[in-house]
Amino acid sequence: MGFLASIGRVFLQLLATTGSVSLFAGQAIALSVRPPWHWRLILRQMMNIGFYSLPVVGLTALFTGMVLALQSYTGFSRFAADSAIPTVVVISITRELGPVIAGLMVAGRIGASMAAEIGTMRVTEQIDALTTLSTNPMKYLVAPRLLAGMTMLPLLVLVADAIGVFGGYVVSVHKLGFNPANYLKRTFEYLQVMDVVSGLVKAGVFGFLIALMGCYHGYRSRGGAQGVGAATTQAVVTASILILLSNYLVTELFFSHR
Repeated sequence: MGFLASIGRVFLQLLATTGSVSLFAGQAIALSVRPPWHWRLILRQMMNIGFYSLPVVGLTALFTGMVLALQSYTGFSRFAADSAIPTVVVISITRELGPVIAGLMVAGRIGASMAAEIGTMRVTEQIDALTTLSTNPMKYLVAPRLLAGMTMLPLLVLVADAIGVFGGYVVSVHKLGFNPANYLKRTFEYLQVMDVVSGLVKAGVFGFLIALMGCYHGYRSRGGAQGVGAATTQAVVTASILILLSNYLVTELFFSHR
């Protein structure tokens, strides 16, 4: 009976958390699409999420493309299928690796930052002060971050796609001896618009989830510095798990019936 009671408690806690996150997300979305918009705050968040995340996302995408080309060569050369490497690299990067890697990198950097910043405002009662001044904290703190996350992640992924494909090109041409013109021709020969679009849709979903988890855990943090630290960890972990889960769901939506 004790075991069943534990399972029941975990299940009820999961339902309560899901309901709480859903209500928070619904309120945040409603405020995000309703004017007035705080453009100065939105632009600041766009700079923080997009521009300042570019170095880490770019470096990760570059090395991912390079490793992907190298690993593909070691496998495909056994079956004399080397010519498929450009196609494999570009489709893998645009459909999966670019969005997922950028999402996880931004979740580690931005999700933690949002949770820490809003959590600190919560435990120091700055959010309560905003309410006292007749300012809606959700509109002022959460809505700009959601809009910036959903806008900047697709742009970051677009750059990551280009850098990742370039990394595969560099290794294939300068290390594996591919002809540059043939490599570029094979890269774009089988690439379809849907490959890129599906990755950008994933990026928009990931941006929403990263901002939502960072704001939610920060907004609900309690217990001083220790509570802020816990909220930061929870924001990164839950955002990373939701990124992987939503990646499967969006992939299923786009490619399961093709």
